[in-house]
Amino acid sequence: MIGKRRAGAWVYAVLVGLVASSLFPLYWSFVVATRDNSAIGEGSPVLLPGGHLFENVQRVFDTVDFWLAIGNSLIVATTVTVSNVFLSSLAGFAFARMRFRGRNSLFLVVIGSAMVPAQLGVIPLYLIVSDFGWYGRLEAVIVPALVSAFGVFWMRQACEGAIEQDLVDAATVDGASVVRTFWHVAVPAVRPQAAVLGMVTFLGAWNDYFWPLVALDSTTTPTVQVVLSQLASGYYTDYALMLTGATLGVVPVIALFLLLGRNLVRSMSSGLMHG
Repeated sequence: MIGKRRAGAWVYAVLVGLVASSLFPLYWSFVVATRDNSAIGEGSPVLLPGGHLFENVQRVFDTVDFWLAIGNSLIVATTVTVSNVFLSSLAGFAFARMRFRGRNSLFLVVIGSAMVPAQLGVIPLYLIVSDFGWYGRLEAVIVPALVSAFGVFWMRQACEGAIEQDLVDAATVDGASVVRTFWHVAVPAVRPQAAVLGMVTFLGAWNDYFWPLVALDSTTTPTVQVVLSQLASGYYTDYALMLTGATLGVVPVIALFLLLGRNLVRSMSSGLMHG
């Protein structure tokens, strides 16, 4: 039996370097958010926080309706995440373990749709949204993102790797319906992969800028990324104001990760151990 090898010092050095390089932009944004623009123009870069954080935060809320943007982004990201995880898991289970005519052809259509650039569908999607009367409403950015081709592909691969066909057949022989088989057999098996999909989907919906800018009214239904672009507009770039808004915009994402990160890592580790 081969024993576990201990990581060497260089491994820890590389990991520390990667973590530091990942966190430094966030830290520097926070440092700029605590200072004024005169400090940013100094010859040497500022690396220590200043004393203007609350002043800059107040300026952000005085410039744009940041609370409304945060609320809209939370509604959009949460709804899109829950819908994507549920619908993608259903579709992935069906493509992986259900037998029906045209299954492979339909799955190829799903994969093919993921290869089409999203920009090509902006005009038709905008016309559809306008016909439904959704322009300027959150439905315009929620409904088109309720399920994604990537999510279906991801969960289909997860179901194929984590769920045995014999187990599904046994549940069917025992009289379990498709919904019951999905809920009691598939969901526990693919929970780690569903958690990863949920995190990726939430980040994507939270950081989406282009489509909300097109489909929403920036004055009545803004999202976080749209108001951040408003902070960056003007005759000159107010870096302190802009990066204060960026720091505030990333706080809910960090809070979500701190709240769910431990459970996410635990579920992923459990899935790897049982995979």
